[in-house]
Amino acid sequence: MPTDPSTAASRRRPTRRELLALAAGTAAGAATGAALGGAGPADAAVARAASSDAAPTSADGRVTTWVTTWAAAPTTVARRGAPLVLERQTVRHVVHCSVGGDELRVRLTNEFGDTPLRIGGVRVALRDGTGASSAIVAATDRRVTFGGRPNATVPAGAPLVSDPVRLRLPAGGDLAISIYFPDRTPVTTHAAYAYQDNVIANGDVTGARTVTPVETRQEDLFLSGVAVRGRGTGAIVALGDSITNGANTVANLDHRWPDLLAARLRQAHLDLGVANLGVSGNRLLHDPNPPAGSDAETFADNFGVSGLRRFDRDVLAQPGRRFLIVLLGVNDLGHPGTVAPPSEVVGADDLIAGHRQLIARAHEAGVRAFGGTVLPFKDDTLGFCTPVNEAKRQQLNHWIRTSGEYDGVVDFDRVMGAPGDPTRLNPALDSGDHLHPNDDGMAVMAAAVPLRWFR
Repeated sequence: MPTDPSTAASRRRPTRRELLALAAGTAAGAATGAALGGAGPADAAVARAASSDAAPTSADGRVTTWVTTWAAAPTTVARRGAPLVLERQTVRHVVHCSVGGDELRVRLTNEFGDTPLRIGGVRVALRDGTGASSAIVAATDRRVTFGGRPNATVPAGAPLVSDPVRLRLPAGGDLAISIYFPDRTPVTTHAAYAYQDNVIANGDVTGARTVTPVETRQEDLFLSGVAVRGRGTGAIVALGDSITNGANTVANLDHRWPDLLAARLRQAHLDLGVANLGVSGNRLLHDPNPPAGSDAETFADNFGVSGLRRFDRDVLAQPGRRFLIVLLGVNDLGHPGTVAPPSEVVGADDLIAGHRQLIARAHEAGVRAFGGTVLPFKDDTLGFCTPVNEAKRQQLNHWIRTSGEYDGVVDFDRVMGAPGDPTRLNPALDSGDHLHPNDDGMAVMAAAVPLRWFR
């Protein structure tokens, strides 16, 4: 007698992946539950246990979960030039958070190190002051532990997530994260362009209210993320290049367009984190490949691996990721023949195929994906603009606007074009190189993102 498929499904024990999907409460989990015909009592108990840490409830009964509030995409360091070396020194980072919570976790990274990274201690506190201040509010100072220990070793090629830290972080607040490096530590893993003054001080001064810098650097060193547990409903990940990263904005003011989008969300009472995974110089299709002997060897590795290659790490691994905004393609057009070999020239069809991959991988993970059109760059000072590249940009933007393959379109191109010549960046929004927006341009970009997508 044939077996009823629905009966067979109801009898089948779910796999570990299916249990995790059920526990996460995602659309994929709902589909899994339906496909299984409802898990049995034992499986339901396992799912409840799996979900208890991921989604507890607050005093008012609302579900709480881990959500990215700040992130940076790690890259390797330039292949040519003297590396920064830390030894018996503290690095104090200042990070601008998007969504608040009652607990937080810090994510360290040794992704590009080939030996274990020894961490002597980490402390976190609310930042006292604004701008370039690295002072802390002393009453909020907390020790960060890893498996209950105040020190840690990060394996080569790996990240390390801290234990939860009880600290009430307000939405839009700033954290000071201080990391002590007791051993001689060449910097191998960093986010090269932070647009925020982070300081290096001698000794273990992780708990000091103020520190005396021996060096100030606008880099994030061995630090790649902060997640909070609170009532946030998820996170938006901005995957992009220097325009998303914040190039040419005034440092220490948090005027990158993802920061300004986060401010709009807070004003609209939308509890969503915003993770800025922009990398200056990043390409969708290619890793850095500076011509041998060129000056690009002193900086091109900071551009990070391709958007396709880093997608799982920088998007899918973000806690609470629900939405994705993509703005990639201008460097794929402009780098070949400038800071990459001419052999890496790509066509609009190649870029469209790459975007389709991002969409497919996002949708497979239950993430809604929105496409950003590539900004105008006529007469840019970096040599990107040619008639051929402009034609490719137009073709790519037309596809983003009209194909219907993204879940929505942020038409950055149209809001940033100059009156009378839309192929040129609006002079009022131009930082001066005719490629990167200024602070006012970043505000216009943030305002172009429809909030209705996230309600």
